[in-house]
Amino acid sequence: MSLPLEGLSAIVTGAGRGLGRVEALELARLGASVVVNDYGQPGRDGSGDASAAPAQEVVDEIRAEGGHAVAHLGDIADHESARGLVDLAVGTYGKLDILVNNAGILRDRMIFSMSEDEWDSVIRVHLKGHFNTTHFASVHWRGRSKAAGAPVYGRVVNTSSEAFLAGSAGQPNYAAAKGGIVGLTTSTALALGKYGVTANAICPRARTRMTEDVFAGFAEPGEGQLDPLAPEHVAPLVGYLASPAAARVNGQLLVVHGGMVAVVERPRVAATFDSSKETFSYEELDGVLSPYYASRPDGETFAAAEVLGLKRG
Repeated sequence: MSLPLEGLSAIVTGAGRGLGRVEALELARLGASVVVNDYGQPGRDGSGDASAAPAQEVVDEIRAEGGHAVAHLGDIADHESARGLVDLAVGTYGKLDILVNNAGILRDRMIFSMSEDEWDSVIRVHLKGHFNTTHFASVHWRGRSKAAGAPVYGRVVNTSSEAFLAGSAGQPNYAAAKGGIVGLTTSTALALGKYGVTANAICPRARTRMTEDVFAGFAEPGEGQLDPLAPEHVAPLVGYLASPAAARVNGQLLVVHGGMVAVVERPRVAATFDSSKETFSYEELDGVLSPYYASRPDGETFAAAEVLGLKRG
């Protein structure tokens, strides 16, 4: 019996630790050959040796289980480095089939305290990083599809966040980047569908090195229990979305953590108001919108804070 991802190749960014690591391991377990990307790792242990990089350690784990993997140590927020990442996958395995965009950083601060660099760095790594890799992967898939005269196999799994859905007050840069990733995902899904490519986004909740401060107040698991915030809860969904079984899943947003997956519905129009004249005046808008919002619950915004209360039933 063949594995669901057998014969397919994948890229996972930010895969030296945390979510990316378990995602790379899961894709390999399901049969994919994996390019494990993680930035700036050689020399972290003082050796200056690329073999000591976390990305290479994940590659070694995959190979130890009989899988196929190579490491890429470039910065996916750099356009040419992202090109090199896709070229490495194609050059090593003949083609690219799966792109999992996971790499990210945090620079948490309230909007009134945030510096320009704290804003720019998070937008650069998350949003531009997602764009860079998706751009070069899409060029590859479009070219293959045109050469074949038929759709090809392609899967994009992007990483958004509940910070975008719920509106995280202390993370304006992160929330904005993650919201942008959802827009990028739906645009990509529509643009690449005719070439056989799907694009979906997940909002994972996981305790990793990057989020240890965010989830510091959450209860730790008991002895012998899997942490409800363990990254291992997220990886199977990534494996599914990367698989042929998910061919009809496209342009979707899913929340995942602790043995639970929630499909998030697209925004819907709550109310419409028509001007009695050719166009609205201030006075007429005051007359229709002010009563409408006066009847709405205090504090209710476009943010869906209820997602933070989701848990396994």
